[in-house]
Amino acid sequence: MELYRQLAWLPKPPPDFASRCREFANNSGDLGKQIRWLATHALDEHQLSRLGRTIRSAQQNGQSLAPLVPFRLGLIGNGTLDLIAPVLVATAARHGFALECITGAYDQFLQDALTAESTVNQARPDAVLVALDHRGLALRPSPGNEQLANESMDAAIGLLDSIRAGISRNGGAPCIVQTLAPPPEGLFGSFDRALTGTARNLVDRVNQKICHSILQSTDMLLDVAGMAETVGLADWHSPALWNLAKLPFADAFVPLYAEHVGRIMGAMRGRSRRCLVLDLDNTIWGGVIGDDGMEGIQIAQGDATGEAHLSVQQLALALRARGIVLAVSSKNTDCVARRPFKEHPDMLLKEEHIAVFQANWNDKATNIRAIAKELALGLDSFVFLDDNPVERDLIRQELPEVAVPELESDPATYARTLAAAGYFEAINFSEEDRARAEMYQANARRLSLQGQNTDLESYLRSLEMRIVFGSFNRTTRARLTQLINKSNQFNLTTRRYTESQVEQLETDPAVMTLHARLIDKFGDNGLICVVICRATGFARWTIDSWLMSCRVLGRGVEQAVLSEIVRRARAAGIETLEGLYVPTDRNEMVRDHYGKLGFMRMDDGSDVSSRWELDTDVELEELPMTVERDESQLELT
Repeated sequence: MELYRQLAWLPKPPPDFASRCREFANNSGDLGKQIRWLATHALDEHQLSRLGRTIRSAQQNGQSLAPLVPFRLGLIGNGTLDLIAPVLVATAARHGFALECITGAYDQFLQDALTAESTVNQARPDAVLVALDHRGLALRPSPGNEQLANESMDAAIGLLDSIRAGISRNGGAPCIVQTLAPPPEGLFGSFDRALTGTARNLVDRVNQKICHSILQSTDMLLDVAGMAETVGLADWHSPALWNLAKLPFADAFVPLYAEHVGRIMGAMRGRSRRCLVLDLDNTIWGGVIGDDGMEGIQIAQGDATGEAHLSVQQLALALRARGIVLAVSSKNTDCVARRPFKEHPDMLLKEEHIAVFQANWNDKATNIRAIAKELALGLDSFVFLDDNPVERDLIRQELPEVAVPELESDPATYARTLAAAGYFEAINFSEEDRARAEMYQANARRLSLQGQNTDLESYLRSLEMRIVFGSFNRTTRARLTQLINKSNQFNLTTRRYTESQVEQLETDPAVMTLHARLIDKFGDNGLICVVICRATGFARWTIDSWLMSCRVLGRGVEQAVLSEIVRRARAAGIETLEGLYVPTDRNEMVRDHYGKLGFMRMDDGSDVSSRWELDTDVELEELPMTVERDESQLELT
């Protein structure tokens, strides 16, 4: 339990934590970076609360918190949420956000949701945390009475549905909905879970209904029941704190609760990690392959140390099956490091599971940079797992964007610690997500092929690419919304839209919507581009949003997308395209995107944004791919 109570996957806080917080008041330089660095340590509830108040003070004083990204979170519930808000603010900094919490009135969650003039709805938050527990839903135990149990469950779900609908209608925000942590005490012992109408039975069935409803919506799930069960229900619930301060769970677990909320916020904005980089010696096997040889490394069933390392391999394979890319960074001779993958009978991981294999005598920071380049992923997409504290510290110093979990000396804890750290948080899951590891692995093979060709044109022709264009529709809506809300690097304006707003765009006569997917001889890259154009004047379209997957850059896709925009513009009688670039801390790579495509720069905004124009009678380039149009709007996979 201490793993979760102490957030032990994070490094211990610096001894001068308090003085650092005091110094922030006079800091006018890289305050945001310093705050985030401090927040990435294993702070307790008191330290987090202090840091949260410090951040709030900096916000009120007008100090810049860049590169932290603003996020506005509404809080409604039946407990005392003001005590949790500063911890949420500090924890959000760990995930890259400058959080503002808008707290509803105590125990007035229904009024806050249903009243358009409520403080929460008027703030137009990015999301609303609906922090209700079993007491807030007033579940009435009725042991053995199915009718009363169903009435109680229906009333609870109806209340939640009303809250969610009210927030959506009046505030335009998605909700983060909690599962319920059941009370630890029962009336019938083990029979409580089975008997209709007991508190445990009611909570279990309500949680199932909550999960089912979330799957059918654009709202998100915060699994409080899972948290409580992990750390122990008796420890999670504190009758004394509820009676004294109406705190819905023990204050020792406020950091864990806030961490899970921060993960969901990160997943909403595309900040979940995508690649796990594995060390080899004493990480995925016991021993040193270069010294101990094949027969000396420990990965056998029936051996405690071997099974501990096999559990890391099992977790890595499970992550790969849900779309996480695997890579290797090891100080080793390449052929020696690969032998267990090829020949050892107990190895679960094989060479074909590894997208990029870096085994050499370079420092690991250099190797991880090389892996990032080969996969066309930002460093903030990476998690690095290594048993060696010196190597972990090196990566934290040299590549602070990379997540590096702390590990104890016992390898039996490695897999649990990696899983507990929650780097790969998801708020939804699609077939395209499942195939993402294969997509990135195929992309690495494409880049390898590029190195074998003497010129770019030959390389692009050798890929045998097909690009398929379509407009937004019902079957693509969820995936498009996911891309819009998580794409950060190749994103010209970084505007976010909810699924209901995307649905409105589909039928708006003043809006042109476009998506694209790319297929080549290595496989289907999936949906890789989203464009939204709005009519903003006579014969003029403004490109409201243009975002793409970084893994297809340099392959002529940008030119193909522009050609399709121009084709559609001409058909609609549009003479001028206007492109906007709105800079963020993560989209510097597209600063000159429009200039490279032939747009003329018109002016600069006060925030270093820029405006560009292109006449639609422009001569279009020949494309290194065939173009198809999905007029039938078949569902994407």
